[in-house]
Amino acid sequence: MSIEYAKGLSDEELFKLLRPYVADWFKKKYQTFTPPQRAAIPLIKNYENVLVSSPTGSGKTLAAFLGIIDNLFELAEKGQLEDKIYAVYISPLRALNNDMYKNLIEPLTEIKEQEKVDYNIRVGVRTSDTSSYQKEKMLKLPPHILITTPESFAISLTSPKFSEKLKNVKWVIVDEIHELASSKRGSFLSGFLEIFENMIAEDKISRIGLSATISPLEEIAKFLVGPKRSCKIVDARFVKDIDLKVISPVKDLIHATEDEISEGIYKTIIEEVLKHRTTLIFTNTRSAAERVSFKLRKLVQAQNLFDADMIGAHHSSLSRDVRLEIEDKLKRGELKAVVSSTSLELGIDIGYIDLVILLSSPKSVSRLLQRLGRAGHHIRSISKGRIIVVDRDDLVECTVLAKLAKERKIDRVYIPKNPLDVLSQLIVSASLIRPISIDEFYNIITQSYTFSELTLDSLKATVDYLTGKYGLESNKVYAKIREENGIIKPRRGSRMIFYMNSGTIPEESLVPVYTESNKYVGNLEEEFVEILSPGDIFVLGGKTYEFLSSKGNKIIVRDAEGQRPTVPSWFSEMLPLAYDSALEVGKFRKEVAEMIEKNVDKKIAIEEISRKYNISKHVAFSIYEYILEEYLFTGGKVPNDKFILIEIYDDEEDRRNFIFHALYGRRALDALSRALAYIISEQLNVDVRISVSDNGFILTIPERTAYRIGKIFDYLNPDDMYDILSKVVLRTEMIKRRFRQTAERSFMILKKYKGRETNLERRQLSSEALLNVVKEIPNFPVLKETIREILEDHMDIKSAIEIVRKVKSGEIKIGVIGPRRVPSPFAHGIIAKEHADVVLAEEKRELLKKLHEEVIAYLKRKGINIDLNYTET
Repeated sequence: MSIEYAKGLSDEELFKLLRPYVADWFKKKYQTFTPPQRAAIPLIKNYENVLVSSPTGSGKTLAAFLGIIDNLFELAEKGQLEDKIYAVYISPLRALNNDMYKNLIEPLTEIKEQEKVDYNIRVGVRTSDTSSYQKEKMLKLPPHILITTPESFAISLTSPKFSEKLKNVKWVIVDEIHELASSKRGSFLSGFLEIFENMIAEDKISRIGLSATISPLEEIAKFLVGPKRSCKIVDARFVKDIDLKVISPVKDLIHATEDEISEGIYKTIIEEVLKHRTTLIFTNTRSAAERVSFKLRKLVQAQNLFDADMIGAHHSSLSRDVRLEIEDKLKRGELKAVVSSTSLELGIDIGYIDLVILLSSPKSVSRLLQRLGRAGHHIRSISKGRIIVVDRDDLVECTVLAKLAKERKIDRVYIPKNPLDVLSQLIVSASLIRPISIDEFYNIITQSYTFSELTLDSLKATVDYLTGKYGLESNKVYAKIREENGIIKPRRGSRMIFYMNSGTIPEESLVPVYTESNKYVGNLEEEFVEILSPGDIFVLGGKTYEFLSSKGNKIIVRDAEGQRPTVPSWFSEMLPLAYDSALEVGKFRKEVAEMIEKNVDKKIAIEEISRKYNISKHVAFSIYEYILEEYLFTGGKVPNDKFILIEIYDDEEDRRNFIFHALYGRRALDALSRALAYIISEQLNVDVRISVSDNGFILTIPERTAYRIGKIFDYLNPDDMYDILSKVVLRTEMIKRRFRQTAERSFMILKKYKGRETNLERRQLSSEALLNVVKEIPNFPVLKETIREILEDHMDIKSAIEIVRKVKSGEIKIGVIGPRRVPSPFAHGIIAKEHADVVLAEEKRELLKKLHEEVIAYLKRKGINIDLNYTET
């Protein structure tokens, strides 16, 4: 495989490559090409594989389409433009597809009208929203450029009539490829691109990937074209300047009241909104997006600043009509501010945004740059952003992420490997196209980067499952394909099963909650339910409940009035801190701690932090003070990227808490904490409660039992961790929910059958019954994939194993303090769990204050006084 970075042509050279009328239209409309256009257009005209990475507003979409349009006009001039599909544009969002249709029709119409060009290039959209009538029309007169989604593309390939129209495709454009690559949806598309190129297309296809800022680009290029094909990379990720600042809403994040924090946040937002034409405000949860937009509207109305209807909310839980209305108003410039969770991160054209505000940490540099890229929707505009923090951990994290963003240090992308549930769909679809041997299919599918490491044994085991060789007919799991002498063929009904059940997006559902006496309490999101363990305390409808067990699609709880919640209700929505970013936060902690250790004058240290990280001196003082408190409390043992501090804390209920200060991000810590909890549980024969955040985790045992926690890594072999955690997750609530989703993706349980939607509760009950059966079958593909998904996609077991290896080699040191009755400053955020909302919950704010007061009192008893005031001179 050859991967090269492409260089661009000059404007003059590029205009000569285009048809004169296309060049004239472009000159009148845009005057000059952008960097991604200069590099990409010649390559695309030459039918090469190209990955274009650049921020929103840098013209990458036109970079992809202008060369294609120009080549199609050339065919039309020669009378060679036939009624065939020449280009397929694949986007993860249906809304983006509608947007793209408009963005393509406009230039084609303008070229025709302004340049008097009489060639008709047709554009069509084919998604699940497309009517049967429109699909029939496409069969008779196919579009030259087809716009679709990964799921509709896959169905098109298995459609005997429509797939004929795809045989002469020359280009496939994959938009928002960074969003697809890190999910099973990307695995699905990657596999189907290989099936398309090897089983349907008559010629080599030029693959074009369009990506926002991501790293490493070589990895995304491999994902786009596979490990063996060559690809040219157009790296224009940093062509736009950024103006990014971190803001603290109050001077003292610890002692400010809830009202003062809230007032500071909304005052800052309103000041910024009034200074700009259109502001896009990102929260990290859907509930926060609703709450912030509601509060903003009230404040704007009360202060009579402008029409409150000029503030909107946009998130995935809103209806499609409401979202489209907000998007249209944004494009028309009718909104002053829009509050969004993650739904406006992707490249829907939302017109001109001149400021992006992020409420709290975006949890990764790539996500930060992606959100920031929504501001200044033009290559020559500056992307302007402000991050408003809500507590001291958030302040440290955002300060580091902002500096990394300015230095263009981006987290590594994660790409799932060998998902066997997706493989099941690919096998069935290939059999529907034509009979195919297992060996030929293996050679085709391993050309996909996602499946390049797939073993022939894993493929054969999946084929055995699909042909019914595991004998699950008595459990109503029937064969979807048949195998005759190594040749795979479809069974009757499998085409309809594929049409009705293909795709990888899990169905979002609400799980009803009942008390032991069968009294209905309310509903919880399924994502939230899967993280629960027996004994967990959570809030629902303003009351606290203890999770006991689940039965089918309902959970059983008991009243836990007065007990502190152990799992926040928003926890399942929280974005996890990226592993690479977490390491950088650890390095920053170490840098400040070393200043303290070397007795650098406080004022000089604060000025250095302020200058280096481009933050105000008050903000720098808050960071310095926070790390100083930890330094003094622990006797100089400040946890960082190369040092894990284990803190023994006995709480007011006499439980022993082992607090692991480990800066590796929540996905890695989720895996590591469960492995260590397993060891303690086995050795002490007690239940261990786990509480995980991005900055560490807590393992809690019922009593103040003596245990040499500093030696715990001695009992953990990194080579055994996958097997240990595979057993551990089989006892979790998560396995029940994830197994159902994997079984649905594997066609083991059908969401739709004979045109009817099957009942979710019945599917959950069926999956639990099946789970108990397949646990007894060694290496059963669907269960094996469920465990892989939990450990590798949901958690980050590879990084967890890497951490353990580094502890074993001495690269990461371990330290222990305690037992103590007062937790250290860094422990406060872990005890109170991560912030997820714009304004911290009142209970958490009071808890943080109380814990901080205990720390200051503890230090005073030790004869250490901390100056809590800082005045700029």
